[in-house]
Amino acid sequence: MDKLRLCVPHGRVKEPARILVVGGGYVGMYTALRLQRKLKRELRQGDVQVIVVDPEPYMTYQPFLPEAAAGSISPRHVVVPLRRVLPECKVVIGEATAIHHGKRVATVRTLATEEEGTGSIEIHYDELVLAPGSVSRALPVPGLAEFGIGFKTVEEAIGLRNHVLEQLDIASSTRDPDVRDAALTFVFVGGGYAGVEALGELEDMARFAVRYYHNIAPEDLKWILVEATGRILPEVGEEMGQYAVRELRSRNIDVRLETRLDSCENRVAVLSDGARFPTRTLVWTAGVKPHPILASTDLPRNMRGRLTCTATLQVDGVDHAWAAGDAAAVPDRTAEQPGTECAPNAQHAVRQAKVLAENLIAAMRGRPLQDYEHKYVGSVASLGLHRGVAHVYGRKLKGYPAWFMHRVYHLSRVPTFNRKARVLAEWILSGLFKREIVSLGSLENPRAEFKLAADTGRHPEAS
Repeated sequence: MDKLRLCVPHGRVKEPARILVVGGGYVGMYTALRLQRKLKRELRQGDVQVIVVDPEPYMTYQPFLPEAAAGSISPRHVVVPLRRVLPECKVVIGEATAIHHGKRVATVRTLATEEEGTGSIEIHYDELVLAPGSVSRALPVPGLAEFGIGFKTVEEAIGLRNHVLEQLDIASSTRDPDVRDAALTFVFVGGGYAGVEALGELEDMARFAVRYYHNIAPEDLKWILVEATGRILPEVGEEMGQYAVRELRSRNIDVRLETRLDSCENRVAVLSDGARFPTRTLVWTAGVKPHPILASTDLPRNMRGRLTCTATLQVDGVDHAWAAGDAAAVPDRTAEQPGTECAPNAQHAVRQAKVLAENLIAAMRGRPLQDYEHKYVGSVASLGLHRGVAHVYGRKLKGYPAWFMHRVYHLSRVPTFNRKARVLAEWILSGLFKREIVSLGSLENPRAEFKLAADTGRHPEAS
């Protein structure tokens, strides 16, 4: 890679070297944070400029989404404000729609460009860090787009919480048995981390909530987990995965393995085994795919649509382009089988970000690069309050010890001391006081009441 020249011969700054980071998730935020620390003097002198582009002004710590959905953690505490942790970087809230690396230019659509009607802006750069992450992989299942609910963002997590509580209200007040049954049936598709942890936490929350409904009993709730393969939570190993199935079934959760969702039209979930479940709640967590922005670049991709990268986290065969995380196909140097790629998970993403930032700085200063090499240490998963499974460093844990390890591990990994302290405080308070079971679904449409009053000339409460 050519050495990036920061100054002209006599020490006079020519133009700042621009490092464009596309994506503010695990890789994007941690890479920018490390660049900010390592290039602090250059950033303040104006020799280097780090630009972070992301549609949201925050990074979401996704392992805490299930607990946010269950009300154990405030949604504000599972996100990290980018501007606060990256004060030396320029944060642009917008969506990269195209990247022409041959010209070193990215096309970005921001809120301001939409308001002004001036079209997208172009950001020129010298070094590119492409880390947009992934998006939900939605299959062409009839009715999925109309009735499915995702579980990848904090907005989806809180929306799902409100939705589940609203279904209890519907079931409690309706006189139609079909409406009641559909409201109390919750179908989750996908037996990975997101699906299993979301189901476990929300089932716990709903079972607690129904004690305050005079005409709903816990056994009236019907929870179904649909998984296309023969196991759930493959990351924790077969033995712990089988234990997780037994644990969920002991809570009257219907776990259906080697089963697919064929249709969910008209709010009826039709499964490949012939079962039909009228339901008002269908949560889709059946995998992810690379971010669409990768298809709008001139960078090489593999058969799965991920950027082909070297062990140094450079885009293969391309100068001044770097990638890591879900969007990158990085060779796993610790795997026994050649050609194995690093799994697209947070454990690799956070560690790759550190190596990427160090290598980028080394390339700018003409120093040798280091390969990314990290042996996967294992996984932990929560199955609800005080329940979990873990397979870490060859040791297998289940029940309360695994659940406790899950909390300790993720508390240690959530960014910033501020967030760690707030999350810990909320866990302590939740152990001392009862859950909050209030639905705030109206927050999703905050102008509804005012529009009603403006259109009719009356306040809803006055009728």
